[in-house]
Amino acid sequence: MNKYYFILLLLIFGAGTTVIAQTKVSGLVLDNTNQPVPFANVVFKDSNEGTMSNEDGRFYIESEKEYNAIIITSVGYSDKVVVLPQAINYNFKVVVSAAEALKEVTIFTGKTSKKNNPALDILRKIWEHKRKNGLSQFDYYQMEKYEKVEFDMNTIDSAFMKSKLFKGMEFIFKHMDTSKVTGKTYLPIFINESLYDVYGNNKTNKVKEKVKANKNSGFSDNQQILSFVKDLYSNYDIYNNHLTFFDKSFTSPLSKTGIDTYNYVLRDSAFVGKKWCYNILFYPRRKNELTFKGDFWVTDTTYAIKKINMAVTKSANINWVKDIYIEQEFEVQNDSVFLLTRDYMMSDFALNKKEESKGMYGKRTTLYQNHLFNVEKPASLYKDEVNYIDNEVYNRSEAYWDDNRFENLNKDEKGVYKMLDTLQTVNKFKRLYNLVSILGSGYIQSGHFDYGPIFSTFGFNTVEGLRLRVGGRTYFGPNDAWRLQGYTAYGFGDDKFKYGISGKWMVDKKKRIILSGGNRRDVEQIGASLTSTNDVLGRSFASSSLFSTGSNGKLTNINLSNVAVEIEPIKNLTFQTGFSYRTLESASDTFSLDYYTDDTRTTVEDAVKQSEVNLQIQFTPNRKTIGYGVERSDVDSPYSHFFVNYNHGFKGLLDSDFKYDKVQLYYKQPIIIGPLGRTNLIVELGKTFGKIPLGLMNVIPGNQTYFTIENTFSNLNFYEFVTDQYATFQWNHNFGGRLFSRIPFMRKLNWREIIGVRSVFGSISDQNRALNASGLVYNAPEKGYWEYSAGIGNIFKVLRIDFAWRGNYLNAPDAQKFSVKGSFGFYF
Repeated sequence: MNKYYFILLLLIFGAGTTVIAQTKVSGLVLDNTNQPVPFANVVFKDSNEGTMSNEDGRFYIESEKEYNAIIITSVGYSDKVVVLPQAINYNFKVVVSAAEALKEVTIFTGKTSKKNNPALDILRKIWEHKRKNGLSQFDYYQMEKYEKVEFDMNTIDSAFMKSKLFKGMEFIFKHMDTSKVTGKTYLPIFINESLYDVYGNNKTNKVKEKVKANKNSGFSDNQQILSFVKDLYSNYDIYNNHLTFFDKSFTSPLSKTGIDTYNYVLRDSAFVGKKWCYNILFYPRRKNELTFKGDFWVTDTTYAIKKINMAVTKSANINWVKDIYIEQEFEVQNDSVFLLTRDYMMSDFALNKKEESKGMYGKRTTLYQNHLFNVEKPASLYKDEVNYIDNEVYNRSEAYWDDNRFENLNKDEKGVYKMLDTLQTVNKFKRLYNLVSILGSGYIQSGHFDYGPIFSTFGFNTVEGLRLRVGGRTYFGPNDAWRLQGYTAYGFGDDKFKYGISGKWMVDKKKRIILSGGNRRDVEQIGASLTSTNDVLGRSFASSSLFSTGSNGKLTNINLSNVAVEIEPIKNLTFQTGFSYRTLESASDTFSLDYYTDDTRTTVEDAVKQSEVNLQIQFTPNRKTIGYGVERSDVDSPYSHFFVNYNHGFKGLLDSDFKYDKVQLYYKQPIIIGPLGRTNLIVELGKTFGKIPLGLMNVIPGNQTYFTIENTFSNLNFYEFVTDQYATFQWNHNFGGRLFSRIPFMRKLNWREIIGVRSVFGSISDQNRALNASGLVYNAPEKGYWEYSAGIGNIFKVLRIDFAWRGNYLNAPDAQKFSVKGSFGFYF
C-alpha cells in the first residue's frame, strides 16, 4: 500500500506550555481596497530578520531579540512602519498605500521588470560563478554530518487537548512548543537523530555516507513512517535549475529559467558576518506553479549564496502539503570557498490548505563540519553495501550522543524523548497506534503473526462468484531473516477451496542469498501481464471481476509449485534461478485451453502439465529500500527498472508436455522533465522458441475493469490478441497541472493533465497455430495495434479519470473503440 495512506491517517487523527520568543508578530497585509497584498516583505526594524506574506497576505515573524516595530514593503506600495505595542502581537491588520511615484507601474500584480533590474544583473553573476563555489571545485572532499528529523502534530488548541481521544494521555501536552516559522503550537510525536561521515569523489560523481550513530523515538519501528522519513532525506542543491521534493520538480529561484518564473527585487545590501552582501527578494510571477517565495543574501565578490530562506507558495499544485520552508546557511572555508553548514527544511502536512486546518510538521535539520579536501580515498570505499546493518550504530550510549552531537538538545527536546517513550506504555495509545498501523499496512498483528491483507478478504468473478479469503504471515520484526505466508479462499460459485503457501529464508544477509518455495492452487486470469514471474502468491487484479466490463469467463485453474534461489551481489542487481511445475486447465465451460497432441490433429488434450527452469536478472539503479530482512519496502522515489527473464520448458520431465525456450525483457524509465512533469517509458519484448499451446502463449493484456491498470491495453478484451513473439511500447506523461494552471477558470481546481500512447506488435508461428484446438480464433497484432489516451488527475485530490481511444483494428468483433477508466490514490 502506498505509504502516504499512513501519513493521511495521522492527519485525520490530528483533525500547555509554550516556549516564548522575545518578539512575535502575526497578521495580514491589506491594500486600501481591503484586498490582501501577497508577497509583501516584513522585517523587524533595524534588523536583517524578515519574512514574506503568503498569497493571502498573511505573515508570521518571530525573533529571540526585542524589537518595537516592523517595516512592510512591497513593489508598488509605500513602505509602512508599524509600531508594536507589546512583545507578542497576533492578528495584526496592516494597510499599505499605493506609492505615488509608481502610478505608471502595474502595482496590483506586483510584477517586476525584466529590463534595467539590478537584481537580475546579480542573478546572472550567480550563474557565472556557481561552479566556482561549494564542493564541486574539489576532486575529493570529506566532512561530518549531523541530521535530526522530527514529526509533530500542529495547530494544538484547547478544544483539541480536551478531546476524548487524548483522555489518559494529557501529560503529552506539557511538551508543546511553538514554530518559529508559522507561529503555531505543535506536539512532537517522532524524533530521529543520525551522525555520518561523508566522502565525495567529484571525478566519478560518487558520494558515500557512513552512518556512525542513529537514535529513534516515537514510531521508530513503523515501516511506512520510516519510508516517509527517508523521502525527506532527498538531497538538493539550490544552485540547480530544479529542486525535487515529494517526486515533484520545483523551479529553483537560482534557476536560469527563473527570470521567466519569478519576480526579483534588490532590497538591501549590508555586511553579513565579514562579507558585504546583497539581499534579493523573489516571488512567483504566476499562481499554481511549483515555485517558492523568499529571499537570499549573496556576496558581492564571489557571488556565492551566504543565506537563503524560501517557502513553497500556497497555490502550488501539491496535495496534502500546506507549506514547505527551507533555510540554508553557508560559511567561508579556506578564505573564499562557501560551503553549506546548515540546512533546515520543514513541511506542513494537512488535509487542506486552510489557515486553521490541523496537520503535522515534518522537520529536518542538517549540520556539516570538519571539511577536508583533496584527500583521495580508495574506490572500494564508495561501493554500496548490499544489505549491511551495524546494530551498534543503533545502540550508542547517551554519553556518546552528548559528546558527538553538533549542537546540544534543548530542555524541551530532551523531554520529548522521555515523553515519547512513556507514551508507548499507555494502553490507549497502543490501541490507536495499532489501528493506524492496520489501515496503513493492511495487516492485523497478533503476537508474531500478521493476519491479512485485509483488503483481499472479498472478491468476485464469473467462475467463483463471491470469493472469501483469509491469510497471514509470520512477523517478528521488519528485519526478519525468514517468513512464511499463506492463505485459503472459498468460491461460492464453483464450491471449491483454494490455497497458497510460500516461504522465504535469507541464508546470507550480506549478499542477500534467499531460498524460497511454495505451492498455489487457485483460479486466475492468466495473461494479465506480459512479463511473467514465478511469484507463488501473486494473483492479478484482473482475476476479480467485481467491477468489470463485458463477459469474462476466460479464467484458468492453476496449480503452481516452485523453488528458487536469488542473490544480490551488487546493490540493486539481483539474479534468481528456480524450478517450477504447473498444471493449467480451464475453469469455465465457456472457455477452453484444448490443444492437439499429434500432427494428424485427431487427439485433444484439455490440460497443460509443464516443468520449467528459469533465470531472472533484475537491475534497479537508484532504488531506495528500507529494512534488512528477507522482505523489504521501497521508498517511493522514481527509479529505472530493467528485467530479463529466460525460461526453458522440459518435455517428459514430471510428465511435462512441451519443450521450448522463452526470453522476455522489460524496461521502464521514469524521467522528470523539470516543470513540465514526469514521463514514463516502458518497453517489453518477448519470444518463444518451440511449440506451445494457448495456456503457454503470450496474451496481450487487456483490461475489462473500470480501473486504470499499468501495462495493459484499456480497449482490449482478454485473449483478443495472443502471440508467441511481441514488442510493446508505452509512453505516458503527467504534466502535473502545468497546462491547466494557465487557464484562469481551471486554475483553482489543481487538476493534472495526463496523456499517453500504447502500441504492440506480435505474431504467431504456423506450428503454434496448428496446435490450437481451443475454439478461440488466434489473432495477433502483426500490423501493430495501438491506442491513445488523455486523462485528468487530482480530481478531489484522490481521483483520476482516463479516456482511451482505439487507434486501429476498429472492425474486429466486439471491438471496444472507446473506454473510460478510473483510479484512486493519495499522491502529493
